[in-house]
Amino acid sequence: MKTQEKNFDGIKLSGFTAILIMLALTGTAIYLLSLPQTPSIIAGVICGICVVVMLPGFMIIQPNNSRVLTFFGRYAGTVISNGFYWVNPLFLKSTVTLRILNLNIDPIKVNDKVGNPIMIGAVVVWRIKDTYKASFDISGNIREFVQIQSDAALRQVAGMYAYDTNETIDKVTLRSDESGEITQRLEDELNSRLAIAGIEIVEARINYLAYASEIASVMLRRQQADAIISARERIVEGAVSMVHLALEKLEKDGVVELDEERKAAMVSNLLVVLCADESAQPVVNTGTLYQ
Repeated sequence: MKTQEKNFDGIKLSGFTAILIMLALTGTAIYLLSLPQTPSIIAGVICGICVVVMLPGFMIIQPNNSRVLTFFGRYAGTVISNGFYWVNPLFLKSTVTLRILNLNIDPIKVNDKVGNPIMIGAVVVWRIKDTYKASFDISGNIREFVQIQSDAALRQVAGMYAYDTNETIDKVTLRSDESGEITQRLEDELNSRLAIAGIEIVEARINYLAYASEIASVMLRRQQADAIISARERIVEGAVSMVHLALEKLEKDGVVELDEERKAAMVSNLLVVLCADESAQPVVNTGTLYQ
């Protein structure tokens, strides 16, 4: 959308110059009012009125702030340069900050790509780039506008991805976004929604992510089961490797010769010992090898 923002090109005096002019007018008014002639008194009153009328024309613009000037409903321009100025007192001067602002989106409940209810929140860093759009293209408080649009953008992006890799075959999920794809998509969605208000998104990131309360306990048990299965797989893999190494070592060093039945018994015993959750209790065989 084409911008209509422009720099104010009207009369803009230094505030200190305007003060000198007002002091001169004040002195002139006092002098003229002290004279007995009627024309002098009238001129003195006019000078005093001019001083009073000039007072509302002063404005101070802090760093990263601006003033949007309107003259009886007509946009006259924006003053961005910092300093102390005086302009026509009939201008309506609206303050628009250009500083970077933060917005913390409280966790909201949405459905992810596979339909699971989740709680998700984000932090958005934004600033105004176009003072005309921010002042005249939207109605109401600009912070509320950013809040509502950010909430809608977060809902839309969250619905495009699954919560975790357990739910989908997609490589990118809400919990695993090493490439920054979700962050970039969230920023793009926010920029497209807020461009109409002359707002630029500096950064947007998810800062809260969890399952909704109604399924949190079930998903926790599922994650625990997945963790247990994964740990068991590692334990069994290591145990089989150790048994294989033990059998090869016994056969290579000629410590003892075992037939297939005793090998099977040895493998069974070693796997029980290595895979058990508790320490195994030793049993001493006082008979023969087969008793």
